[in-house]
Amino acid sequence: MIELAANTTAVRLPVLLAIFGLVVVVVMAVASVFNRRFNVRAQLQSLRPDLALKSSGQSLRSRDAEGAWARMAAAIEAAGLNLTDTKSDRLREKLRAAGYNSPAAPRIYTLVRLLMIFVLPLGYVILSYMSAQPPSFTKLYVVGSGLAVLGLLVPNLFVQAKADRRKEAIVNGFPDCLDLLLVCVESGLGLEAAMDRVGREMVVSQPMVAQLLSLTVLQLRAGASREEAFRKLADAASVDEIRSFTTLLIQSDKLGTSIASTMRVYASEMREKRRMRAEEKAYRLPVLISIPLVACMLPVMIGTLMLPAVVMVVRELYPMMRGG
Repeated sequence: MIELAANTTAVRLPVLLAIFGLVVVVVMAVASVFNRRFNVRAQLQSLRPDLALKSSGQSLRSRDAEGAWARMAAAIEAAGLNLTDTKSDRLREKLRAAGYNSPAAPRIYTLVRLLMIFVLPLGYVILSYMSAQPPSFTKLYVVGSGLAVLGLLVPNLFVQAKADRRKEAIVNGFPDCLDLLLVCVESGLGLEAAMDRVGREMVVSQPMVAQLLSLTVLQLRAGASREEAFRKLADAASVDEIRSFTTLLIQSDKLGTSIASTMRVYASEMREKRRMRAEEKAYRLPVLISIPLVACMLPVMIGTLMLPAVVMVVRELYPMMRGG
C-alpha cells in the first residue's frame, strides 16, 4: 500500500492532503486549548482585587536581585571600602524620586558607578586586544578615559531619566485619583477609607499614585498622625502638586474646615493645570515640527525647484559658453 501511494500520483495526492489536514486539525486543537487557558488566566488576573505587588512595580526576582546587590555592597564595605557618599542626603532624595526606597540604595548606586568606571574600559581593552591589529597605547588611553567618564555619568543619567518618568506618571495620574477621592469623600467615606479605596481601584491604571496612597493608608493604620503621614507622602512623591495637596489637607485638618470643599477646589485647579499643560504641548508642536520640516523637506523642495534651471543651464548655456 505504501509503495502504491508512493508510485501512483492519483493515490499519493489524496494521502498527502489527508496528512496535511490531520496536522492542521491537531495544531488548531492544541492552539484552541492554549488560547482558552490563556483567556481564563487573563480573566482571573483581571478579577484579582489585590495587586499590591504589581502596583509596587517589583517582583520576587527583582527583590532578590536588590538583596544580592545589597549583600555585595555590604561585603565590599566589610572588606574596607567605604561606599557612603559625601552628599548622602541629596543622593537619597534623588533615588527616592526615582522610586528606589531601599535603605541600601545609595550604597548600591555608588557600587554600580565604581563598577561601571572599571568594567567599560576593561571591556574595551579586552575587545581591542582580541582583534587582529591591537590599537596604540594612546588610543587605548583616550578611549578608556572616555569610557570611564561615561561609566561615571551613565548611572546618574539613568536615575534622572527614571525620576523624570516617575514624576510625569504621577503628575498625569494624580488628577484622576483626586477626582475619585473627592467622589468617595462626598459620598460619606472618611479620608483614610477613601484613600484606601482609590488606591485599590487605581492599581492598574495609575500604579504610581496608587502605591503612594496605599503607603499613606498603611502608615495611618500603623498609628501615625495625619500630618506625619501626609508629610511622608509628599516626601515620597517629590512632586509639587502632591506636596501642595498634602499641605492643604494638613491645614484643613488643623483648622477644622471641610476636606470635601478643599479637595473640590484643588481638583478644579488640577484639572485646569492639566488642560494648560496639554495646551502648552499643543502650542509647542509647530515649533518641533519645523525642525524636521526644514531639515528633511526643505532640501527636497529646493532641489525640485532648482533642478529644471540646472538642466537648462547644462543643456543651453554651458555649450554656448564653450562656443558650441
